[in-house]
Amino acid sequence: MPARLLHYSDVENAFDDPERIGRLAGLLTDLDGDDAVVVGSGDNTAPGVLSLVTEGRHSLPFFEAVGAEFDTFGNHDFDYGPDATRALVADSPQTWLTANVHETDCTAYDGATDGGDAPAGTADAPYFAAEHTEPWVVRDVDGVRVGFFGVTTPATNSINPNATDVGFADPISAGVRAAEACRDAGAEYVVAVSHLGTDDDDLAVAADVDVVLGGHVHSEVVERVNGAVLLRPGVNGHVAYEVELAELGDDGDGKRVDVTRHVAADAPVHEGVAEAMRDQMRAADLDEVVAHVADPIERSHTAAFRGESRIGNFVADAYRWATGADVGLQNSGGVREGDPLEGEVTIADVMSVVPFQEPVATAELTGAELRETVRQASGANLAFGEPDWWHAHLSGASVVWDRERDEIVALRVDGEPVDDDATYTLATTDYLFHTDHEFPALDADHRLDVGDVQYEVLAAYARENGLDPRLEGRVAWSD
Repeated sequence: MPARLLHYSDVENAFDDPERIGRLAGLLTDLDGDDAVVVGSGDNTAPGVLSLVTEGRHSLPFFEAVGAEFDTFGNHDFDYGPDATRALVADSPQTWLTANVHETDCTAYDGATDGGDAPAGTADAPYFAAEHTEPWVVRDVDGVRVGFFGVTTPATNSINPNATDVGFADPISAGVRAAEACRDAGAEYVVAVSHLGTDDDDLAVAADVDVVLGGHVHSEVVERVNGAVLLRPGVNGHVAYEVELAELGDDGDGKRVDVTRHVAADAPVHEGVAEAMRDQMRAADLDEVVAHVADPIERSHTAAFRGESRIGNFVADAYRWATGADVGLQNSGGVREGDPLEGEVTIADVMSVVPFQEPVATAELTGAELRETVRQASGANLAFGEPDWWHAHLSGASVVWDRERDEIVALRVDGEPVDDDATYTLATTDYLFHTDHEFPALDADHRLDVGDVQYEVLAAYARENGLDPRLEGRVAWSD
């Protein structure tokens, strides 16, 4: 029989739906066996409503139930700071793999040395939570020697303000060394457990790997690069992959990797996991109804990244309403996918839209700076993601965008063309003033004030104004 890997990633807010996370747990436990290894590839503790309440510890019953054996760090696994991450790692059953995450700033490291002769991961550059993590491991899986290592996007400490004290070395060079170490230890197959997103392609080209179990970017992927199989199962626990590694003959021939896609919705519910989540939701007391929605408000990938949407208008309108700013702006990546808002909408439902501890902040911009900020919403101008994404939801402003020429055709605030020399106020998530990866035109020098946490603003807006956002042509494409 071939050795098998069971791969899930970016579970995120699936925990907020007990049945959905119960079905993912049911799927993995049904597929599990002595010939299988259960592997996650990051962002399996955050973000989400329960994650906010428990600082990621709500994930522990799931890890225990599915027999998780390996995971690596995603950028959101540091949402509550390094100390909370260390505590969670210490209490979770799986081995966390990290070949490029370090306890201290390692921007001076090239991923191989500390600038002198000390290898990364020594006392000069200790691995993160070294007493509970490993850079790489070789495991006998049903007679097949399989090496595993983990790598995390080095952008983490610039896209997650709570990870700024953690060091991230170059993941490609770290992965090359870890793969070599696995081969030297007798691994017949080498598996990269990766939270690099689209950089998985570079890892597959540079490192001697057979499989990359990926995450970070939420689109599903099954492809081959440089002879390696690359997988991403998407987001929110809807899909898991089963990977079969053929047993090699005595002469080393017969290497083969086969992949089967499994949909969690088709699996039975693991009642133990589902009930554990229900218990935690009840304890959190998040069932206050803040609004009633007759026309369901979609929260899909399309609604987040393909231009104007009702959910995006709700968030941006709430920011502008709470602050009195001229323009409200919400980055698309901050609006999390999930079930539509419909019927009785509770505090928990609102929290799930933007499940972060980030406050809403206001800034002052010239018209020229506002124009540049909106220009940076195009996926073609993003440092990550897909070129056809649109990354800004707007309130108080409208834009007509030429996709072919990658430029603004018209930009208005309160119905009037933007004056490059005038001054405008902008309300958005405070996160955008701390990252260079989204809207780099915004920085701390522009910030005027910091207000309430995002979801508190949304809840207050919903109580006061109800929830019935409309599509108004705020983002349009030129012919």
